[in-house]
Amino acid sequence: MFWYDHDVGGWGWFAMSAGTILFWALIITFGVLLYRALARPGGSGDRSDARPPGPSPEQFLAERFARGEIDEDEYHRRLTVLRETTGSGPRPSHR
Repeated sequence: MFWYDHDVGGWGWFAMSAGTILFWALIITFGVLLYRALARPGGSGDRSDARPPGPSPEQFLAERFARGEIDEDEYHRRLTVLRETTGSGPRPSHR
């Protein structure tokens, strides 16, 4: 029947092999990207309670106090205001 008449030549084998390798490379790349997107530690990036990276306001205030930019009274006053407005940490007792 089709012993030697309709076979694939050398370039046909090369094109078929390259196409198969490209196909599987695309499938694997898609799978890896999908896995990385779904396995992200923070889940989806559109959470409203997510904090921006960097030091917290209290850390930034402590750094300013450590550098001597503000004195102890101003540090405590600003720290009290920060804790009252953000709701973090214990609230100071007013006498």
